[in-house]
Amino acid sequence: MVAYKYSALSQSGQRVSGVVEAFNEMDAADRIKQNHSIVLKITPVKEGGVAGLMSMDLGANKLDIKAFTVMCNQFAIILRSGIPIARTVELIAAQTTNKPLKKLLTKVSGDVEAGRSLSTSFAEHGQKLLPETFIETIRAGEESGSLDHSFETVSVHFEKRSKMKGKVKSAVSYPLFVLVIAIIVVVVLMVKVVPTFISIFDSYGAELPLPTKMLIAISNFFSSSWMILLAIILVLAIAYKLYNNSESGRMNIAKLKLRAPILGNIGTLNAASQFANTMSVMLASGLPIPRAISITAKVIDNYYISSEIKKVTAKIEEGRRLGACMREMDCMPDILVDMVNVGEETGEMEDTLRTIGAYYDSELEIATAAALAKLEPTMLVGLAAIAGFIVIAIYMAMFDMYGAM
Repeated sequence: MVAYKYSALSQSGQRVSGVVEAFNEMDAADRIKQNHSIVLKITPVKEGGVAGLMSMDLGANKLDIKAFTVMCNQFAIILRSGIPIARTVELIAAQTTNKPLKKLLTKVSGDVEAGRSLSTSFAEHGQKLLPETFIETIRAGEESGSLDHSFETVSVHFEKRSKMKGKVKSAVSYPLFVLVIAIIVVVVLMVKVVPTFISIFDSYGAELPLPTKMLIAISNFFSSSWMILLAIILVLAIAYKLYNNSESGRMNIAKLKLRAPILGNIGTLNAASQFANTMSVMLASGLPIPRAISITAKVIDNYYISSEIKKVTAKIEEGRRLGACMREMDCMPDILVDMVNVGEETGEMEDTLRTIGAYYDSELEIATAAALAKLEPTMLVGLAAIAGFIVIAIYMAMFDMYGAM
């Protein structure tokens, strides 16, 4: 619900003002007229200034998948026990500790108590927080009378996604940590340690070998021109951001990611996994294929593949088969396309997509682990080369200096 400030005339003709919560201005006017004869003015309450900033939750538009999965599982269990939906929302809102979800459920609880449907309220209040797959699945569950099953389906789906993201994140975190530490160490060496040796070498006035001269030049650059380097990095980052915000730039970057060595294959496998798993959930919810494809396209991370899948919707509405349309896309794995054809021919599209989704989840996990297995020794070799160059440059100068003594 939305809070509205109002001014009105009471039954005795006196001017009064107050605040009322309603779905919209028309609903607010109806509620005000229950106690007052004439409504003079209605304006929505907007939080602003210092008060608005103080009450604003950081990360309010970011969904915690784990908390969200727990919420869906709670809905499935409580609804299966026969408790009315209004009471169910109220119970879960009271138990939820995640602030964005708690705030959302509190609003939804009031809406459902007032007679609105659960999916409509979720769509209105959670459009920036909740996945569209969730809202459409819940709407389908309400229409079919199997709301508890819909929540269970969503819970399983997002728990699976959460585990997959967690595995990939944990696998990437160690190499990323090593890389960051290595960069910090190299910068410290160039800015603090190497200049100390340079001052010692200069005091002897000896001719320095080429590697030492190169090391000194690099160290001087880091010491005197680090602001220039930082500015260049900042400019490149802004240029990339602006280019990625344009339609053509975003499309070209997405295509480039798919053509990148190793990472391109991971991106394709990830898109295939997202497509198969999401389509399976949408079809299980009872959505028609065109609507299921439209929602699935929004889930795909790669913008190019997402755009190609969106185009399929119009072709399906013209009466064409999904498998044939996907083969024309030429950006999805052949195995996925073949399995979609099999699902269409056998009439078991939902089960077929669920099976192939599990297969691509496994392939994605294996490909990610293999890529990281190649990345780690490459990083170690690179770090060893940098450290070796620094050590050799310093020792060569020291040996020359001792020889001249």
